[in-house]
Amino acid sequence: MSLISICYNKLRCVHRKEWISVANDIFDNFPLWAALLAIGIAQFIKIPLHFFTTRTWMWSLMFSTGGMPSSHSSAVTALSTAVGLREGFGSNMFAISAILGVIVMFDAAGVRRHAGMQAVVLNKLVEEFNHLLEGMKTFKTRPKQEKAKKLKELLGHQPIEVLIGGTLGVVIALLVHPLF
Repeated sequence: MSLISICYNKLRCVHRKEWISVANDIFDNFPLWAALLAIGIAQFIKIPLHFFTTRTWMWSLMFSTGGMPSSHSSAVTALSTAVGLREGFGSNMFAISAILGVIVMFDAAGVRRHAGMQAVVLNKLVEEFNHLLEGMKTFKTRPKQEKAKKLKELLGHQPIEVLIGGTLGVVIALLVHPLF
């Protein structure tokens, strides 16, 4: 056999010639690209929005969680919209993507947001505890490596950030749809 075969799922082998078909399927997958594009655009938008409010460029926001708009919400709404446009809004695939999207958006505005709020409180407690230790003359100074690392506070989203992110996702899917 001159062609290299790669087996997966113990049911089917894919030959080199078929990889072209697999690659074409991935490149033609409208819901996948709509969701990925929505994530990228939402993450990028955070940078100029931060600049307009603080007058400082913060390029790390491109790979950060939290903030305006919610890239999670953009991704799941773009995915659901694209699935609805491709498979029909009455399809089982749309129902699955829509329900998972609602769960992700609820989590972004609920659980993750509250985890961020708890991080603020914990960081304040650690800061006050370290200040207390420094003020006490009877204790030895602790080495820097023993100090607690500050927790990430911007984890979740305000409901408006989720709403804007969701709207952005729908708009991106509708704009990209004619390209597929």
